Amino acid sequence: MDNISSDYAVELLLEDAERIKMLIRNQNNRLCIAQCKAFEEVVDTQMYGFSRQVTYAIRLGIVTREHGNQLMSDLERELNQLYNEVYEETQDKVDLGKEG
Repeated sequence: MDNISSDYAVELLLEDAERIKMLIRNQNNRLCIAQCKAFEEVVDTQMYGFSRQVTYAIRLGIVTREHGNQLMSDLERELNQLYNEVYEETQDKVDLGKEG
């Protein structure tokens, strides 16, 4: 079996992180993102799986603990930003509805 390079492992982890972000971005029903517990559970499950992958890569020694923590932190920050954008869009629509 060939050795797995650290760069390749990080590339795979970044692809998985992007898949999780796309899950939220591609959700057409923005109201569901803001209020749907099932969707929230799907994202939580994906995040848990990603965290396990990162932990595994750290344990194998192909990703440093610092780099693994940074990958998790970056994904969490980006997901929070996406959720904030959705929340702001939802609030803007609610506010517009109150004006009419």
